[in-house]
Amino acid sequence: MFEMLIPKLRVNTVFDINLEELYEQGYRGIITDLDNTLVGAKAPVATPELVVWFKRVKEIGFQLIIVSNNQLERVSKFATPLDIQYVHEARKPSNTPFRKAMKMMELTPEKTVVVGDQMLTDVYGGNRLGLYTVLVMPISINDEGWFTRLVNRRVERIALTRLRKKGLWMEEEPKS
Repeated sequence: MFEMLIPKLRVNTVFDINLEELYEQGYRGIITDLDNTLVGAKAPVATPELVVWFKRVKEIGFQLIIVSNNQLERVSKFATPLDIQYVHEARKPSNTPFRKAMKMMELTPEKTVVVGDQMLTDVYGGNRLGLYTVLVMPISINDEGWFTRLVNRRVERIALTRLRKKGLWMEEEPKS
């Protein structure tokens, strides 16, 4: 069970993802989480550095969709000015938002990458559908909602303990 929480790749931030390499491997779409993946959970807009990253993603040839469990107002205010499609109130790790995003991009799981900061929502949801999963370090844990802090992060700690005991989670730093 806990093996489904293991991402294909771990990095510190989205800026550490080798986009060119993923494109060369045949990936054409990126589904990304919003809060604590792209910006802190309370940051209303993209940083200048992130705007440049979005531009690079598109220049390389990727399609990009934000899939967030957050509400319409939060996701729309962030994504609309950047001309990025989104799925709000996604209820990840449900299969539905990932399938919806792939349908919007007209892509299959074999061509889709999922980027997120949570093992229980982003990684588990992506792995269940056979997507290439990338786990980033959370940007601002202190800004997370109570459910994420009290439930998701606690379950992640339990899962990591079990994965380490099985030798399935190495303690090396995420790739940067």
